[in-house]
Amino acid sequence: MQIGLFIPCYIDQFYPKVGIATMELLEKLGLDVYYPSEQTCCGQPLANSGAEDEAIKTYNNFVRIFSKFDYIVSPSGSCVYHVRENYNILPQTDEVRKVRQNTFELCEFIVDILKTDDLKIDFPHKVGVHQSCHGLRGLKLATPSELIVEHYSKVHRLLKKAKGIEIINLDREDECCGFGGTFSIFQPDISVKMGKDRLDDHRRNGAEVITATDMSCLMHLEGIARRQNREVRFLHIAEILNSNRL
Repeated sequence: MQIGLFIPCYIDQFYPKVGIATMELLEKLGLDVYYPSEQTCCGQPLANSGAEDEAIKTYNNFVRIFSKFDYIVSPSGSCVYHVRENYNILPQTDEVRKVRQNTFELCEFIVDILKTDDLKIDFPHKVGVHQSCHGLRGLKLATPSELIVEHYSKVHRLLKKAKGIEIINLDREDECCGFGGTFSIFQPDISVKMGKDRLDDHRRNGAEVITATDMSCLMHLEGIARRQNREVRFLHIAEILNSNRL
C-alpha cells in the first residue's frame, strides 16, 4: 500500500511540525509513505472566494500528482472534503474518481482503512476536542448534536485509549469556531466573537490542551487565546497521536 501525503498550504507554511508528525505517525504504522514535492494547494481558497474556474488547473495538478497512490492522506478534514466534493466539476475520468474516493483525513484513514484505534500512546492531559465543521458534517467524523442517533466520534475513539488522558465534556460540543476560511476575512467581528465563545467553552470545562483535525481552526482559536493571554496549548490531533508512544 503506497500512501501519498498531502500537506495543506497553511500547514506547510506555518505549522510544518504537523506535517512531520503526520508523516512519522503513518510510518510508525508500517505504511509506505511518499511526500510528492511538486504538490501545491487543493484549490479550496480560490473556490471559497468565488473563483472556482480559476482553481481547475490546481485541481488537475492535484489529480496528476496523487492519482498514482493507493490512498491520499491529509491532516486536514477541510481539504479532504474539498477534494471529494468539489472535484465533481472535473471530467470524471478514472484518475479523478480514484483520487476523490481514496483521499482521507488522517483519523478516518486510521479507523476506517487501517481498522485500528489503539495507537498505544501516553498523553496525561485534560483535552478538549474541537470538531471542525467540514470534518463533522462533511466527512462525518462524528455525530452532529442535532441528530437523534447513536453517538460516535472517530477522533474520540483514537484519543480515549491514550494512557492518562481525560477528554473533557463541552457545553456545546460541535459549535463552529468561526474561522470558516474566507469568512474570517470578510466577517472578522462575527468570526472573532464565535472564536471567543468556543474558547470560553473549552477553558470553562478545564481544557489544558485543545485539539482538532484542522489546523486552520486551531490557528484561529490560538490567535484569540494569545491576545487574551490564555494559558492553553493547541495541538493538532496528529501531534497527539504521534506523541510518547508506550
